[in-house]
Amino acid sequence: MPEAETMRRVRRDRRAGKSPSTQAGEFVREEFHHIREGKHGARSTRQAIAIGLSKARRAGVRLAPPKRGAAPAKIRHQAERDLAKGRHPSGNPSRARSRAVMGALRREGHGAATTTAISRHARRSAGHRTAADRSTAARKAARTRGRG
Repeated sequence: MPEAETMRRVRRDRRAGKSPSTQAGEFVREEFHHIREGKHGARSTRQAIAIGLSKARRAGVRLAPPKRGAAPAKIRHQAERDLAKGRHPSGNPSRARSRAVMGALRREGHGAATTTAISRHARRSAGHRTAADRSTAARKAARTRGRG
């Protein structure tokens, strides 16, 4: 369950007209925070990000699943399921499953949320993108950044 503070930030982003990926970023941020404070761990930075994106979709953020070929079909289908759950939230999640997942995550390390791990992941992800893509993203960031 996302924290109230995270939901407040997401609603503020939505009202401001920010993109779904920006809204989802709040959930990823929350996940990193949980790992840092020792609530649970993650096998990798990528896993921590995936957990955050899944939470975002289930909380109603309209974040599109990855395109065909961008991620394995299994991941895309799970993202579609998460989106559907976000549109029509059903009852409470299974207590046994929740406990099992938390138990497994608690056994994982906490290095996935360190600044060096996140930086390493960001650089590597950027390396997979073309120079034109990076340039466009940087140009948009400069154009849309908040001044104040």
